[in-house]
Amino acid sequence: MLKYARLTGWGKYLPENVVTNKDLEEKVNTLDTWIQTRTGIKERRLAADDEAASGMAVKAAQDALRVAGLRSEQLDLVIVATVTPEMIFPSCASLVQHAIGAKNAAAFDLNAACTGFVYAAATASQFIGTGMYKKILVVGSEVYSRILDWSDRDTCVLFGDGAGAVVLEAGSKPPGFLSFVLGSNGARPELLNLLGLCGNPNDPDKNRHYITMNGSEIYKFAVRTMAKASKQVLSKAGLTIDDLKLVIPHQANKRIIQAVAKSLGVQNDKVFMNVEKYGNTSAASVPIALCEAAEEGRLDANDYVALVGFGAGLSWGAAVLQWGSG
Repeated sequence: MLKYARLTGWGKYLPENVVTNKDLEEKVNTLDTWIQTRTGIKERRLAADDEAASGMAVKAAQDALRVAGLRSEQLDLVIVATVTPEMIFPSCASLVQHAIGAKNAAAFDLNAACTGFVYAAATASQFIGTGMYKKILVVGSEVYSRILDWSDRDTCVLFGDGAGAVVLEAGSKPPGFLSFVLGSNGARPELLNLLGLCGNPNDPDKNRHYITMNGSEIYKFAVRTMAKASKQVLSKAGLTIDDLKLVIPHQANKRIIQAVAKSLGVQNDKVFMNVEKYGNTSAASVPIALCEAAEEGRLDANDYVALVGFGAGLSWGAAVLQWGSG
């Protein structure tokens, strides 16, 4: 019998170092008003020199396990969604698995860029649905500050560092994840990418290890794709937009989020946003926002919440979750 993946624990970690738009004015040819008008971002967190994706993931994971009331050795699997691990191998997930003492768990990383957490949650749900595993830790953790060109005001102002984690456990009936929609179109990799890490033959500068992005094209793709994916995932769950208590989108840009809300016919107060505090934390964005929504009491037992994201690939994903009582 197929089982539901119930979300029983959640946690987050944000570095202590707060970098405001005013701080960036001293380093980059930019203005606080320009950043806020175009993105809605006021500040972001940047990892300390001795912090890495695995360490931040561990802190978020420990919080999630505490909320779930689980011991780490009870976990069957650890999945970390990241594109900024401190090592190509071993996986960030393996480092997290060891650090938290999850000695009975398998572990692997997943790369779907900013859509990574939704992809990872879908993957974990399939393991639970087949009965292979019962308790899974899913983490999104990113240190984008290490792959930014700090002279490029079009990209460096957008991103921040952080980690978010959830625990999924098998249940015979809802609440839990009800549906997923995942997608990818690899026809335009040049729109958002990071070249050079492994000597990409298309990269004329072998030492270029930073993000490049076509902002206008990504904006159009994000608005169109997140609205469409949200409608599709609701239809799969047998729900309508009116059934939702909350929409938690990828926190990339306030204008994108507001445009998606308008396309869906959703009031802004039904859409969770924290982009002004953290910027775009990529795969950590959705779980951090989900954790904050829970902490703020925005979700009650049996509420329906939609999670939706987009990212490099170009990738997209959406999920419908019925919130449990913890």
